Amino acid sequence: MSDRRLASAIAAVAVVTAAVMQVPVAAQAPASATRTTTVRSIAVPRTEWGQPDLRGIWNFGSATPLQRPDALAGKDFLTDEEAAAVEEQTARTRSDDSRASSCGGVGNYNSFWYDQGGKVVGSKRTSLVVDPPDGRIPRLTPQVQKRQAAEREARDGVSNDAPTPGGWLEELGPAGLRVRCVFGNNSGPPMTPGPYNNNVQLFQTPGHVVILNEQIHNARIVPLDGRPHLGQHVRQWSGDSRGHWEGDTLVVDTTNFLRETVFTFYGSSANMHLVERFTRVDADTLSYEYTVIDATTWTRPWTVQFPMTKTKGPLYEYACHEGNYGLLAILSGARAQEKAAEEAANKKRVK
Repeated sequence: MSDRRLASAIAAVAVVTAAVMQVPVAAQAPASATRTTTVRSIAVPRTEWGQPDLRGIWNFGSATPLQRPDALAGKDFLTDEEAAAVEEQTARTRSDDSRASSCGGVGNYNSFWYDQGGKVVGSKRTSLVVDPPDGRIPRLTPQVQKRQAAEREARDGVSNDAPTPGGWLEELGPAGLRVRCVFGNNSGPPMTPGPYNNNVQLFQTPGHVVILNEQIHNARIVPLDGRPHLGQHVRQWSGDSRGHWEGDTLVVDTTNFLRETVFTFYGSSANMHLVERFTRVDADTLSYEYTVIDATTWTRPWTVQFPMTKTKGPLYEYACHEGNYGLLAILSGARAQEKAAEEAANKKRVK
């Protein structure tokens, strides 16, 4: 997905936030501050061998932003009226096929083609981040801030991929993993709602769970037999996942990431430790929660939680692949820029 499409998605989120702010805050329900995100499983479907049945295709699109917008600072939950306003604005934006994209509607999607989800989370929380309580991803460590500043300076004039704190996932470099369709976007791990392709299919046996994401067609095979993680010298793009059951919740522990992760945009490192929790709530709902731990990147761990909804299949191939025409054009452009810079330097030396 291009950066221009990401910019268009960010603009759509801004429109939704503005719609929320147009609803009088005075209408906020007094009891909203006492609401929690506690998950209670009631009569959940079970497999033939007795485990909660996680099998099926689940959609995790959401109109709720990952982080709480600055305009809603200090507000944990939306009222029913505010939530309805957000969903109405989201539907109106998607139905407007003539809406121009951030690049003037040329070579990009307009709003009709996005499918980021039209409903806010059931709790009406103002962010998917549930911890820290302010709904924001914690501060980066000084070392990461310094590194990101150096990266932005190195890319100045070459790429528009400089990280923007609090925005959508960005690419690391003009020919990085996301552009090459190798890794990233909303596929995880961890999974996070994005502009489209917010579907995941779960397969389950007594000894394994397979997590197949629609985006990037990435599949993780998670053993449940108690085996240890791979040695630290064995690194993978999606890390090394091990699962176990805690009551009716499947807990997936992932380590051994290889450099970039889905949270490269936020500064994550190969030291990231991810803990995901899958809880079947009812026949049509799966609660997904993840906690990110990386002391070399963030000043504290942080947790995200949102529901997934059962949806009909089939799950089609994303059909994005490495070595596509976009990569060829990117590399050709980079070589042209390098040649122009070299010619300019030679002229300067001659003078």
